[in-house]
Amino acid sequence: MQNLANALSWTNLHFLLQGFWVTIEVSVISIILSFIFGLILGVLRYTRVDETTTAISRVVGVIVDILRNLPLLLIIFFSYFGLPVMGIRVDAFQASVIAMVVFESAMIAEVVRSGINSVDPGQMEGARSNGMTYVQAMVHVVMPQALTRMIPALLSQFVSLIKDTSLATIIVLPELLYHAEIIYNQNTNYMIPMYLTVAVMYFIICFVLSTFANYLSKRIKY
Repeated sequence: MQNLANALSWTNLHFLLQGFWVTIEVSVISIILSFIFGLILGVLRYTRVDETTTAISRVVGVIVDILRNLPLLLIIFFSYFGLPVMGIRVDAFQASVIAMVVFESAMIAEVVRSGINSVDPGQMEGARSNGMTYVQAMVHVVMPQALTRMIPALLSQFVSLIKDTSLATIIVLPELLYHAEIIYNQNTNYMIPMYLTVAVMYFIICFVLSTFANYLSKRIKY
């Protein structure tokens, strides 16, 4: 109990919260950017109106499939070590965001494509028959319906993204888990208390998002 009390001193908790804030920053920025890019890629992946859009769809499909089947850790390593070799200088924070956005955009693109596919094709046909262009029909008719069906899957993907930020410890991103490692490296008796505390912090934020996803899912079904 004494080790637990010492491990969870205000100084250590404050240090952990600093790392937790970095985790939140990386997560929020990555969620926003990956949703935007994932939405664009998902629509391009779905759209096959003519030969040009069909070709774009196939190219995007290949890129998305490649990214989805790569380990996230490999993408993190490439962002941190590979980009500087190519003349693009990034720090650990920027490399983490880039890796998360690239990987999650590919995952979200498939969620978006599936969501659009779940909408009755008659919705698009009806909108086009009423004089709407393809873009207008997609924006005003299909996407609103698709997005409501995507919400649970999207929020589940965002929960996974938050947990995946812990992988950035490998490139010395000063996030939650990295700060915990610094603390227990100074005193190995703090290892278990630190891991338990980190687990509780991750659980809180992921549980809140998961609960919100379940709530939205029930509201949509209702």
